[in-house]
Amino acid sequence: MKDSLANAKKYALKLLSYKNRSEKELKDRLNKKGISESVASSTLKYLKEAGFINDFYLAEVLKEEALTRRLLSQNGAKRFLLNKGIPHDIIDTIFDKNEQTDINNARKIVDKKLKILKSRSPQVIKKRLYNTLLRKGYSYETIMKVLKEKNLFEEE
Repeated sequence: MKDSLANAKKYALKLLSYKNRSEKELKDRLNKKGISESVASSTLKYLKEAGFINDFYLAEVLKEEALTRRLLSQNGAKRFLLNKGIPHDIIDTIFDKNEQTDINNARKIVDKKLKILKSRSPQVIKKRLYNTLLRKGYSYETIMKVLKEKNLFEEE
């Protein structure tokens, strides 16, 4: 038992040396490695007490990455955090409903994509911008607002 606990801790620390991981990610990796549930939970408890696992801190870092580097919408960023194993209660705590952030990020995406798509027809540009924003989690209202600002979508 002691030997397997030591091996589990060693493996978990090795995983954490590559990148920060959520508690769920580590638990899944330990289980995938064939480590028993009790040893995995003891390992996770030790890592939390030692300060190696902090889902709240990781959520803040991943939120910043999602919103600034990946330019995801707030909904897209929430989905990104859920996929990384961050619990719902932490996600709800760190996000505020700020529509202006979504609009600013959508504008940045549109400006960036317009440089690439400038040789395309207006219909293709509209379609590609709309689909890109939709994939990144932006709401229909935000997409339409930004496309209308850029005169890419006329009122119907």
